[in-house]
Amino acid sequence: MKKIAFALSLAAICLAANQAAAQQSPWQVRARVVNISTANGSDPVAGVGASDRITVSDKTIPEVDISYYFSPNLSAELILTYPQEHDVMLDGVKIGTFKHLPPTLTAKYHFMPEAQFSPYLGAGVNYTRISNVDLLNGAGDLSRNSFGLAVQAGVDFKLSQNWSLNLDVKKVQIRSDVSISGVKVSAVQVDPWLFGVGVGYRF
Repeated sequence: MKKIAFALSLAAICLAANQAAAQQSPWQVRARVVNISTANGSDPVAGVGASDRITVSDKTIPEVDISYYFSPNLSAELILTYPQEHDVMLDGVKIGTFKHLPPTLTAKYHFMPEAQFSPYLGAGVNYTRISNVDLLNGAGDLSRNSFGLAVQAGVDFKLSQNWSLNLDVKKVQIRSDVSISGVKVSAVQVDPWLFGVGVGYRF
């Protein structure tokens, strides 16, 4: 009888755990601190020197992402922030600034969603809106829209059923043409690495 009672109790505990897992919301929100490390590939600036290239400054920013889980293994993540300002340099000399807003949407595969240490890989698309361009005292400009691919890898470390720590790295395509007085003089491949650390909450 004791063995039967133990087995029934164990079954009840497992059933309750499965019901709790089934009732877990598919929504998750994270807040991260992200370092933007720009690749800074650019074409030589026409009419200047072959070695003179345009670069964009690195920056550390706040980020919020919202995830929706279609299944324990598959989720979609929308990465958001507010417009960020960067310095623009020509051969190391600052020539102006611009702001960009880079929402990114990725699909992620979680390899061990029930484990405390849960790695994932993701891929998706990025749209960057460039604004507030101020180059060469108004003579310079950037193309205002950039579409590109995004890939990511990361890991969630579960602290509880709802809370987790997160480490994440992304590579994002962000590119823009550079013009002076309406004439294209270069093309910039910002293409940053995004290194993030943060905390997540699963509703």
